[in-house]
Amino acid sequence: MSTTEIHPSGAPDYAVPPGETIREYLDELGMTQRELATRLGLSAKHVNRLIQGLVPLSHEIAQRLELVTGMPAKLWNRLEADYQSAQQRLRMEQELLDAVSWLDEMPVRELVKRGIFPEEPKDKISRVQQLLAFFGVAHLTTWRDLYERPVAAFRQTKSFEASPGAVAAWLRLGELAARDVECKPFDNQGLRHALPRLRQLTSQPPDLIAPIMRDICAQYGVAVVFVREITGARASGATRWISSDKAMLLLSLRYKTDDHLWFTFFHEIAHILLHGKSDTWIEDSIPRDDPKEAEANQFSSDLLIPRKHLTKLRALKSLNSVRVFARDIGVSPGIVVGRLQYDGIWPARQGNGLKRKVELEGDF
Repeated sequence: MSTTEIHPSGAPDYAVPPGETIREYLDELGMTQRELATRLGLSAKHVNRLIQGLVPLSHEIAQRLELVTGMPAKLWNRLEADYQSAQQRLRMEQELLDAVSWLDEMPVRELVKRGIFPEEPKDKISRVQQLLAFFGVAHLTTWRDLYERPVAAFRQTKSFEASPGAVAAWLRLGELAARDVECKPFDNQGLRHALPRLRQLTSQPPDLIAPIMRDICAQYGVAVVFVREITGARASGATRWISSDKAMLLLSLRYKTDDHLWFTFFHEIAHILLHGKSDTWIEDSIPRDDPKEAEANQFSSDLLIPRKHLTKLRALKSLNSVRVFARDIGVSPGIVVGRLQYDGIWPARQGNGLKRKVELEGDF
């Protein structure tokens, strides 16, 4: 990487300590460091370390230097402040350089395509800075703590490979969208009481459900947001608490059918209602070994098609019988077909015509 990339504003790639000015003063007067130390009332060792920039030039020493050299204390203080600022800039630039390899993990091109990142500047240092600002972190290590760790846990449980950078970016887009959703403080009991109303939405036209779903959930502290899947994320839903009183429920509509949408939605609701606020849950509709995942799956399954209807469900043979059954229990036919397929009662493609396509516009 070239120096011009690292210092686009023309800033030098070095920091000059105020000790250089002290050294020039000594050279002009032919004075030794020991003599200056005596005049300042300091040890020769301390003066030497000042000249080398190994110790800070304090306000007290600046006042002493004014008396000895005639140069105002405020100028000595300015030299020290400029030196510290330059050192911090150089440290930050080195951290950015060290983080350049991070770009290989992240879906930068897709974020540019979605308008999240600008087309320019696109040098590597600028892209690292854009990523840090996007995630709202000052250091790559912080990003790894906040985003890579939960994503890593998600990846370990999947039967296929998901891109951690894509999952993290998708999560972050969800967080940003959720911030704009006005919610009342979280109310666990109120959300439980709202479940029948939410379930009733499964029979409504897909293009009408999003605002109603959002409004109901916002009343109880849950921000429902739709963010199109980032390529490689391979996740259909996620739950994350963005404050102690507000949960994010993120949906990607990855499968674009109503049965997947509603199973995922109530699966995430289960995490919000039943599980702690410290975990991040990143899901697909594939069951996993984690007992909390199994609990969330069971919650969603039982809510959509209660267990008392399972005997009748398993006896369904025709599309018309599915329509009648769905009408009787108050859900969409697509949900019934999805359950029949999931339980292995119907083959994977049978009845897919009853599933409704869900083409909702995402927040991003």
